[in-house]
Amino acid sequence: MWPTGASWNASANELNRNKPDMTLASMTGFASVDGQFENHNWVWEVRAVNGRGLDVRFRLPSSLAALEDHLRKTVRGAFKRGNLQISLQFDRGAQEDATISVNLDQARNILQQLKPLVDEGLVAPPSADGLLGVRGMLEINARPLALDKLRQPVTDSFGELLAALREARLAEGLATGDVLNETLDKIEHLVEQARDNPSLKSSTVMARLQAQIAELGQTIEPERLAQEVALLVIKADIAEELDRLSGHIVAARTLLNASEPVGRKLEFLAQEFNREANTLCAKSNDQQLTQIGLELKTLIDQIKEQAANVE
Repeated sequence: MWPTGASWNASANELNRNKPDMTLASMTGFASVDGQFENHNWVWEVRAVNGRGLDVRFRLPSSLAALEDHLRKTVRGAFKRGNLQISLQFDRGAQEDATISVNLDQARNILQQLKPLVDEGLVAPPSADGLLGVRGMLEINARPLALDKLRQPVTDSFGELLAALREARLAEGLATGDVLNETLDKIEHLVEQARDNPSLKSSTVMARLQAQIAELGQTIEPERLAQEVALLVIKADIAEELDRLSGHIVAARTLLNASEPVGRKLEFLAQEFNREANTLCAKSNDQQLTQIGLELKTLIDQIKEQAANVE
């Protein structure tokens, strides 16, 4: 019989109970679980790498291939993103599960082909060791796996495999979260530096404009000067961009503490970060402010890189 709905759901519920509150998880990881039932021993292995969605590929013994659909559903209930390669290898008791026979037809054919050469003394009579060493001479006839007995223990150990993979991905996700939080701290510091940049003040803009006019040997009416200064200040104003960057920082930190997969949201948020940094650089008329914008873009690229590996 197939695993019952109750037992299957119990395995899924057990997997969910082991979930921590904070689930920032990497998409990369490896896990291996050994299983044993009567004289059967097996090893589950899974390798996971990052991917846009969830792609699961199995390598199962042909006699257990019918389990794949059920196993795939279990994986989809446990993970949302990543490319998973899952394999199952059996090491069965050779004496009980397999018999060895000699390919008599092949042996007779070889002896028949060699007889004329032996009769003429060109070659020595073939030995038993020599014949048995010919490829295909020995045939191993494995008995079918005891499916009815093995299905449940194999699927139970598969649940252990997924739990082990989750732990591996969460461990790497924890390190990724630390890196992202540190990057957000640096972005926040740069935003504050940009807010305090003296080039954005009206007095600084006026002094710079007056110096440029003086270099040209021109004069300008105070009222006209004030109008020009006001226009330049409005054109260079980056308060909205800085406010949005601050809002994105808060949103990113909220995502890092969310209880569901947030990789796609982090990738989208990184695009929004980049949009504001580009606008800041475009509006900048000060070398220091431009440098801040370039540093922001570098840090945002780091967020993109990390987010691409978050489930």
